[in-house]
Amino acid sequence: MSTRLSVSLPYWQDRDAMDALRVAETADKLGYRRLWVGEMATFDAFALATAIGTGPGRIPLCIGPLAVDVRTPATIAMGAASVAALTGRQVGVALGTSSTVVVRDWHGRERRSTAQHLEDSARIVRGFVDGAKVGFDGQTERTHGYRLRLPAPRCELTVAAFGDRALAVAARTADRVVLNLVTPEQVSRCARAVRTHAARAGRPCPALSVWVTAAAQPTPEMYETVRRGLVAYLRAPGYDAMFTAAGFGDTVRLAHSGAHPRDLAAAVPDRLADAVGAFGDPDTLADRIAAYRHAGAEEVVVVPVTTADDPAGLRTLEILTEVRDV
Repeated sequence: MSTRLSVSLPYWQDRDAMDALRVAETADKLGYRRLWVGEMATFDAFALATAIGTGPGRIPLCIGPLAVDVRTPATIAMGAASVAALTGRQVGVALGTSSTVVVRDWHGRERRSTAQHLEDSARIVRGFVDGAKVGFDGQTERTHGYRLRLPAPRCELTVAAFGDRALAVAARTADRVVLNLVTPEQVSRCARAVRTHAARAGRPCPALSVWVTAAAQPTPEMYETVRRGLVAYLRAPGYDAMFTAAGFGDTVRLAHSGAHPRDLAAAVPDRLADAVGAFGDPDTLADRIAAYRHAGAEEVVVVPVTTADDPAGLRTLEILTEVRDV
C-alpha cells in the first residue's frame, strides 16, 4: 500500500500569513496529491482557495475544515461551488466544530449541540453539493427551497472528528474523516471507531486522513513555533487524555492549572511535538509516515513548519516526496 501524501496550508502564529501562498506553490510543483485550505485567523478560506486556484498549477483543493457554528450550510456549498467555477479545479469541502475560542470569542456565536450540529450541517451540505434542492428540518439547522445556481461541485465531503460522537457523525454522513494532531495510536483507535459506526449505519466506511505537522532536520526555532501551536490543545477534552496517555501528564496538569500560555509553551517538551508529528532526518520522517499509514491513515496531510529561511517549507516537502511510495 502506498502512502498518499497531501499538504495543508500552515497558519503559524509567528509567521507571515503570505507563507500560505508559498507553500501552495511548492506543494503543486512537487506533485502532492491535493492541497487543504483551512481557516483560522487570517485568510477567508474560499478567497484564499480562489487566489491559489486561479494561479499556475492544477493541484486539487480541499477547503476546510470550516466551523459549522460560524458558516451556514448554504454559504459553505456556495463557497465550494464558487471556487470550483472560478478556478476549474477539483474541489472538496471539510466540516468541523472548531473551538469555543474561535466560535464564541472570535465570532460571537454559540457553540451548541456540536455533534448534532455537525450532522445536520453535513446532511444539508451533502444535498447542496450534489445539486439537490434541499428541504431539511433538523435540531440545529433547517433549509427549504434553495439549490445551487452555479454548477454543483459534486465533491467529496469530509468531516473533522476526534471524540466518539463526532466520529459517529463522520461515519454516518461523510466520504472521509480527518484527524488533526494525533498520535499513531490515536489514529488506530479512531479508525476502529469509524469502522464500527459505519457498520452500524449500514454504509461504506469513510476513508481516513490525518494532518501531521512535519519538519525535516528541525531547528529550535521550528520546535518553538510548534510548541506555541500545541498550547490550545493541552486542555481540550480528549486531547488532554491522549497527551497524558502518551506520557505528558505533567504538561497537561500545568495546562489545567491555568498557566499563562507563554509559560505553558515554554514548558512543552519537544518530545510532545514528536509524539503527534514527524520531525527529524529523512529516515525518521519515513518511519513516522509509515506509522500513520499502518495505523489506518489512507492519506497523510503534511503541515510543514515554515521559517524565515524556508517560508515555503521546501526542505521538508522535498524530502517527504521521497517517501510517498514507501
